[in-house]
Amino acid sequence: MTTRLTVGQAIVRFLEAQHVERDGAENVFFAGCWGIFGHGNVAGVGQALLERELSDEPSHLRYLQGRNEQAMVHAAVAYARQRDRLATMAVSASVGPGATNMITGAALATINRLPVLLLPGDTFATKVASPVLQELEDPANGDLSVNDAFRPVSAYFDRVHRPEQLAPALLNAMRVLTDPAATGAVTLALPQDVQAEAWDWPDELFARRVWHVARPVPEPAALERAVAAIRAATRPLIVAGGGVTYSRANDALRTFAEATGIPVAETQAGKGALAYDHPQAVGAIGATGTTAADTLAAEADLVIGVGTRYSDFTTASHTVFAAEQVRFVNLNVSGFDAHKLSATSLVADAREGLVALTASLEGWMTGAAHTARATSLASDWDSIVQAAYDRDDQPLPAQSAVIGVVNELSDPRDIVVCAAGSMPGDLHKLWRTRDRKGYHVEYGFSCMGYEIAGGLGVKMAALDQAASGEDTDRDVFVMVGDGSYLMMNTELVTAVAEGVKIIVVLVQNHGFASIGALSESLGSQRFGTQYRYRTATGLDGDHLPVDLAANAASLGADVISVTALDDFRAAVGKARQSTRTTVIHVETDPMITAPDSPAWWDVPVAEVSALTSTQDARTTYEAHKTRQRHHLAPPSTTGQATNTGPATTKDEV
Repeated sequence: MTTRLTVGQAIVRFLEAQHVERDGAENVFFAGCWGIFGHGNVAGVGQALLERELSDEPSHLRYLQGRNEQAMVHAAVAYARQRDRLATMAVSASVGPGATNMITGAALATINRLPVLLLPGDTFATKVASPVLQELEDPANGDLSVNDAFRPVSAYFDRVHRPEQLAPALLNAMRVLTDPAATGAVTLALPQDVQAEAWDWPDELFARRVWHVARPVPEPAALERAVAAIRAATRPLIVAGGGVTYSRANDALRTFAEATGIPVAETQAGKGALAYDHPQAVGAIGATGTTAADTLAAEADLVIGVGTRYSDFTTASHTVFAAEQVRFVNLNVSGFDAHKLSATSLVADAREGLVALTASLEGWMTGAAHTARATSLASDWDSIVQAAYDRDDQPLPAQSAVIGVVNELSDPRDIVVCAAGSMPGDLHKLWRTRDRKGYHVEYGFSCMGYEIAGGLGVKMAALDQAASGEDTDRDVFVMVGDGSYLMMNTELVTAVAEGVKIIVVLVQNHGFASIGALSESLGSQRFGTQYRYRTATGLDGDHLPVDLAANAASLGADVISVTALDDFRAAVGKARQSTRTTVIHVETDPMITAPDSPAWWDVPVAEVSALTSTQDARTTYEAHKTRQRHHLAPPSTTGQATNTGPATTKDEV
């Protein structure tokens, strides 16, 4: 049997029928389709969504109207992350700028290994009317369009030139979207004439289809090698990444840590892998790490990476794991990540791998002194955090104190969302995570403008989980600086239109605080990082009179403006009681920095300069460069070599 539908209609019917299953629980995979319509998709995917909305059996594939194409992708990606990659959304945009606006979102999704389906409109397959409005012409490439720019930032890319090509393209899209090791942005470029073209489709294409999300188990020989390496270690450290959360391996990690006594540090994506007050939780690791985690990392003779891809912030640009004989065991569902840092690799699902390691190491524990020292170091850092939370000795509050108020007044299961600027680093170090899904900071791409759109997607996912009985509702706190807010605030309108409440804490510091501090450390004197009037000597006049509170109010949100910490505390309480999206605009002092560890991040400094500040920064930079490690030593097959203590300035090779 066949059904005659357009390509756009067939896509919508197919997406409605897709489900996923893991651990015996099934759910619909696509929760909605975002769309901004133009000539490239209005008569195709747009018409199909309208037809389903007006049908006698309205689709669960709800249409969501965005205000910016990039923001729509961010919201869909955030939704997928909150759902542990077991559900996502599709995003449709018109040809040309509508399509290319999504490229940044695609890169963010693929870098963070989060599934999202992108359906950009494309130019005519028939080429009868070429060049059409917004078409890129290349004299040497007749089949090129702007959508080819999606190729390097997509986990899978295809272009549907004919209706017959749609079925395999859709099935391949689902294969990648539901693959925990290979997922990311999937892009199906859709020529606008093809979207509206009809075809007789086999009804099997629209039958209910269940995609089973695998939990690969460790290969026995690899497990044996990993166990041998752990048993030989005297100062092991676990680095928990986002894979712990996506695998829902938090309980397995806690059991493993308690059974072995090994302390646990966390990456940005892995924060919340253990509750902050667990005796073996030592907090954030790397360039934005705690003194506890980074001290233990410097001394570790074995690092057990679980679900981490070891970004430069995690490794402090390959300086934080400093012991001369340090080795690595990497448990990761992706072989690409499992083999990093010359590790003993264990390619498996995080939960299954941890369960297997716990069973194989039964009766073995690291030294009691090592475990006790980790707990003591973590306690010392927690005292530092509390002092940063309590700081209120300046006319304007410190950002750390603002974070402290939100942390203390939010429910343990509420979610904090952030992405760029100085806030992610401060949150990584200071936020006391009490729930495995309580922390959502996008730091794979660290994309300015993600915050509000991401917060909207997270809240939509939380509402859907509450409606299905999978979870209960949570407040979502979006922490955003003025620089990132000005990049993209449009989805405040969408939140208001959809009746989806988020609480936005808008920190006003009159510029790019994070890059300002970085610029100063590199000898560039905060050049170009503050929002000021231009004078005869440059952008060094008074602060610009930008009224972000008025801007947020004009977009439909409730707004509370404060400058004192006590008033901010009251504003948070009021926002929590409200049922509407609320923006709390708070002035802070960007010169009050948060406590830090001595970890480093590699950002090159000009090798020659007429500025003394740059010359001094280059000297410091070259000293740090001597500490970088390549970690090229092969993994041991019979256990670790005797550790000789932390390295100082000697390079491994």
